Amino acid sequence: MTARNENEKTHPIPQEAFDWYDEYAHGLISRREFLNRLSTLAVLGFTVSALSAALMPNYALAEQVSFNDPDIRAEYETFPSPDGHGEGRGYLVVPKSVTEPTGAVLVVHENRGLNPYIKDVARRAAKAGFVAFAPDALHPVGGYPGNDDEGRELQRSLDRAKIEQDMIAAARFLRTQPLCNGRLGVVGFCFGGYITNMLAATLPVLVNAGAPFYGTPPAEEIRQNIKAPLLIHLAELDKRVNATWPEYEKDLKANKSPFTMHMYPGVNHGFHNDSTGRYNEAAAELAWSRTIEFFKKFLAV
Repeated sequence: MTARNENEKTHPIPQEAFDWYDEYAHGLISRREFLNRLSTLAVLGFTVSALSAALMPNYALAEQVSFNDPDIRAEYETFPSPDGHGEGRGYLVVPKSVTEPTGAVLVVHENRGLNPYIKDVARRAAKAGFVAFAPDALHPVGGYPGNDDEGRELQRSLDRAKIEQDMIAAARFLRTQPLCNGRLGVVGFCFGGYITNMLAATLPVLVNAGAPFYGTPPAEEIRQNIKAPLLIHLAELDKRVNATWPEYEKDLKANKSPFTMHMYPGVNHGFHNDSTGRYNEAAAELAWSRTIEFFKKFLAV
């Protein structure tokens, strides 16, 4: 158990704080409103500084695979995106031990750019034997700025349709990598979960497997295109995303799209992100192990 989890077991963060952080992180309330709401919990013995420190990302906690791990090779690569912002850039991680073509996994970040947590997830995928690529939606504005608040604002300033085209271009770029066996998986978190669903619907011939973590559905008019199996991870306490699930489930069943949904009890949106207080180690490890086995099954030739 991490030090963060040990502390939260002794001094659990009230659920209201998680809910308010979700609203803040997704632009539904301002930072000032978020901090004002946290101040109302003072009667329970919490300080605003303690709560915000627990909820805000601490990327020193998130590194599970070092960037200089001897089993991988990591570098940045650019790719053409003619229908998006013209050029994209991402973090390419290749397993050194793999000499024969293997499956490729596109790793898609949240709504704040390619932060250290997502780069670490790409390294985890490479450690599992896949060619991994994590594109940065913020490349047109200089890349992830080093903090999530500014990253959210930058991503919000970009044309959403062009970001989606950049992600489509990133998927096509990854599939052309020499070590890729021609089979492509996508895993994404929050905004990246939506992108995972969207790519499965937009690139049904290209995408062979998708694992969205707490992501909203693609546009209704393209859902019938989904052919790849989906491994859908949802958090029981995530009211915002879960409200979209019944309709999406109905459409997936009606279209005979293959899917498995896992609802993780008692956890919040973002439970896989080990840099914030929303992290739940048991659920995160279970979801990730399921994801790796899923990709091993569907990305093998």
